Amino acid sequence: MIDRLTDMKDAERIGIAKEMRSSYLDYAMSVIVARALPDVRDGLKPVHRRILYTMREGGYDWTKPYRKSARVVGDVMGSYHPHGDSAIYDALVRMAQEFSMRLVLVDGQGNFGSVDGDPPAAMRYTESRLAKSAECLLRDIDRNTVDFTPNYDETQNEPVVLPAEYPNLLVNGASGIAVGMATNIPPHNAGEVLDACIAYMHNPDISDEALLDILPGPDFPTGGIIKGREGIRSAFATGRGSITIQAKAEIATNKNRQQIIIDELPYQVNKAQLLERIGELVRDKVIDGITDIRDLSDRKGMRVVIDIRRDTQADLVLNQLYRHTRMQSVFSVNLLVLDQGLPKQMGIRAVIAAFCQFRRQVITRRTQYLLAEARSRAHILLGYMVALSNIDEVIALIRGAADADTARQDLTARVWDGEAIEGFVALIDMPQAGASKDSGGGYRLSDIQARAILELRLQRLTALEQNKLIEEAQDIKARISTYLEILSNEDQLTATMLAEMEEIRDTIASPRLTEIGDAVATQSIETLIANKSMVITLSERGYIKRVPLPIYRLQKRGGRGRAGMKTRADDSVKHVLVANTHDWLLFFTSKGVVYRLKCHRLPEANPQTQGKAIVNFLPNLDKGETIQAIMPLSAKREAWETMHVIFATAKGGVRRNRLSDFSLIHRGGKKAMQLPKGDRLVAVVACLDTKQNTSDATTEVFLASKNGKAIRFALDDLRVHQGRDSTGVRGMQLKGDDEVISMAVLESDKQDILSVTENGYGKRSAASAYPRTNRGVQGVANITTSKRNGKVVASFPVAAGDQLMLATNTGMVLRIHGAGQGEIGVMGRQSQGVRLFAIQTDEKIVSVGRIAKSVIGAAPTTDEDA
Repeated sequence: MIDRLTDMKDAERIGIAKEMRSSYLDYAMSVIVARALPDVRDGLKPVHRRILYTMREGGYDWTKPYRKSARVVGDVMGSYHPHGDSAIYDALVRMAQEFSMRLVLVDGQGNFGSVDGDPPAAMRYTESRLAKSAECLLRDIDRNTVDFTPNYDETQNEPVVLPAEYPNLLVNGASGIAVGMATNIPPHNAGEVLDACIAYMHNPDISDEALLDILPGPDFPTGGIIKGREGIRSAFATGRGSITIQAKAEIATNKNRQQIIIDELPYQVNKAQLLERIGELVRDKVIDGITDIRDLSDRKGMRVVIDIRRDTQADLVLNQLYRHTRMQSVFSVNLLVLDQGLPKQMGIRAVIAAFCQFRRQVITRRTQYLLAEARSRAHILLGYMVALSNIDEVIALIRGAADADTARQDLTARVWDGEAIEGFVALIDMPQAGASKDSGGGYRLSDIQARAILELRLQRLTALEQNKLIEEAQDIKARISTYLEILSNEDQLTATMLAEMEEIRDTIASPRLTEIGDAVATQSIETLIANKSMVITLSERGYIKRVPLPIYRLQKRGGRGRAGMKTRADDSVKHVLVANTHDWLLFFTSKGVVYRLKCHRLPEANPQTQGKAIVNFLPNLDKGETIQAIMPLSAKREAWETMHVIFATAKGGVRRNRLSDFSLIHRGGKKAMQLPKGDRLVAVVACLDTKQNTSDATTEVFLASKNGKAIRFALDDLRVHQGRDSTGVRGMQLKGDDEVISMAVLESDKQDILSVTENGYGKRSAASAYPRTNRGVQGVANITTSKRNGKVVASFPVAAGDQLMLATNTGMVLRIHGAGQGEIGVMGRQSQGVRLFAIQTDEKIVSVGRIAKSVIGAAPTTDEDA
């Protein structure tokens, strides 16, 4: 006995893995089929289908008064959808939101939410009814066009699918998250979708490109601009793709001030959150130039006005808004739907094909229903005609019957004269609809005909009523003939489908809201950053920053300048140069390593601040490693192959390399030059390869020393080194404690050489005054290094219109004319020059930067201090 019980228990045991797998799959399929994924035929999930069907059953259509939404929700929950009122109401609200649905299915009255993310009012306050467009989804549902299934408690039946007359899946789209899968379908223009269906019906082999010409892409209820067609093509073919949508914005001018006006937003973007995000970006200085944001939206439409500062480019701000906010968003298409009860990834073409097949089935079933209905009526009409042709006998039989059942039996048992109705039978031309013909030529009535005769009103016995019966019979004959033609002829069925699609298209079509434009070009960071000239300062302790050039107003020579950098007692300015925000900066260190950084990556600050430590931007700098030279490089990368770079060290060494040797510089830097012990790098200059020089002039190298010597020799005297780990060759012979302090490239003899000394004096001399020599000699006199002047700080060529930036060790910066404005005259090589900078005691000029005329732009040129 015990053994038998043990055997029974073992038989009932189920492995837990098997049970969990089975239960999980059942749950997953339940969520997929009954909750999350729409049906490809009507484009609805069960909750939406049940809401629309319940509203139709309750008579809440667009011709009737509104009803409380709570009533609708209660009916749906009580009859078909026992999943809670909030889920049902949320679904109803979405079907009434014009900013969510391309074609609203529920006509709502009251607060149904807004594009700002405002929640709808409670269901007890709002009212709703079916929208006119929903009628096209429900029409003919009572004509056996679709299957029905019992509801959750098997007390009522509900439709498995609605007999939709247009592809609601494409028109309104859908989104949902199931178990292990999700769907995200964009809405489309109803007229375009139906045109595509019509084109497919005419030619099922139509190409995808031809369909795309008819249905070019999604049409979102909030408008916007779709950028590019690649994502649309991918979604069309495979059901997956990414569609970039931009807000529709224009740049306008109001009272000499530019404004960005936003009229439309991408689909499903919350306007209030967007404006809040823009405010955060302005506050955090991620976006600069916005002075005010005003939301002027009303019931007529959306309108957001963004005021732009006068000195800011509006198109640059607009690009920044596209990059940093949801004014540009991506809609990820995932067209996963239920097809014959199973989840399936489908392209747009496949959806159109599935819908057309569904409509064929609906029209076929409807025609069969109407045919049966017409035949049933023809059967009764024939019974009426038999009774009318034998009216006296029929009346006598009925009067003599004991009761209705006896009368009915007598009517069906007797053979009636059929000669009078031969013409009527021929008119119907339907043997199935007639009474059974007796072998003697008479007719026997069916039970249905007998019952109809007994219920016949006396007024139908008049001649006029008899004529009406004949007219009705003629109409039924025509309808039966049409129905049979549709059912027996595929071409006629197709023609019926096309006619109905064209009629629906004319009813629900509306103009396209979303534009389709060219793809967004791959934006580099420079497209979001204003093209500005910046003054870059670097201190001895490695603090760096950039300041907009216009902040340093132009002064006359001999002035005091303004504070350019806050320095500590043990720190001083080391380098000052002018570069564009889009320029590359190559940083050469005391260990002969080069690092690369974009100018805009440096911190922008005002002149009084110290800046940030360079290690924040070049984190691989070793302890004790300092920046010895900074070379701005504005040439595009493709031009680097035609350029060379020249190095100069303090002890007179020079080396020439191809600039392309430094095109790939990783975060950890790259070896640039082997520096002899005790030597350091003082200058790095880029120049064109002499083979690229189209002028007759010879490109030359100009070196200047701190003790007032200079040398000028041909660039071709300096061969191109193949490696980067070398010390180079001698460029200038030095005596005593003399050192090279600057290097420049001369393009012609017509240039002038400007030399500046540490005590604030400088002079300009013609380049032709410096004789060309061989490389490696001592050179000639450049400027007198008297007690008044001090040592030379910089010496380089200048042209008419150039300006200078001079910086002292205490952080004072002066901006003056360099040449062409009568500020610094042309003098001899050995002259002492004129005062450029009124320095204080213990103050020295430590760096001089040249501002080329081409980069000055619209910088202020007034002579007053800022």
